[in-house]
Amino acid sequence: MNHHALAVAAAGFGTGLSLIVAIGAQNAFVLRQGVRRDAVLAVVGICALSDAVLIALGVGGVGAAVVAWPGALRAVGIVGGVFLVSYGVLAARRVLRPGTGLRAQGEAAGSRRRAVLTCLAMTWLNPHVYLDTVFLLGSLAADRGPLRWTFGLGAALASLCWFAALGFGARLLGRLLARPTAWRVLDGLVAVTMLALGTTLAIGA
Repeated sequence: MNHHALAVAAAGFGTGLSLIVAIGAQNAFVLRQGVRRDAVLAVVGICALSDAVLIALGVGGVGAAVVAWPGALRAVGIVGGVFLVSYGVLAARRVLRPGTGLRAQGEAAGSRRRAVLTCLAMTWLNPHVYLDTVFLLGSLAADRGPLRWTFGLGAALASLCWFAALGFGARLLGRLLARPTAWRVLDGLVAVTMLALGTTLAIGA
């Protein structure tokens, strides 16, 4: 790979990272799973692979086709908004009633399946994900001409690095979150994030 291609890949990496680092529903979920050490590999894999697929669709020009069907994003926004609000309510319930939280939920059996399904919904029912990956990154990649796929590869690599760092690095907070009060604070953050984003999506749709 020549210097120009490396520069384009680095631009894609930096752009992708700047879009994904912002606090959002997906990041809050990955952080919580990472702290709990619950299905972290599966969650990180789903987030990174989903972003890679969406970025590829954007680089491939699918965004233009979606624009022709605005009702699709509107429907996703409504469904995604309702889902995020519901998840936020559950997180708020854990804050108000700690007995329904981490250890009391009996999450050992089937927790991986729940985490996978929740992660898929959190990713694919969020219109912001499409706006950032398919539309924005897709349009920026198009400006790179024949190196657009190199730009997209850099953005996908940024997604992988971020989610891996967030999911597997979150365990370093384990000692800090050893007390139930700390978990209530984390769940409170998750609840506020989900409720705010969910309401915004549902109303904005």
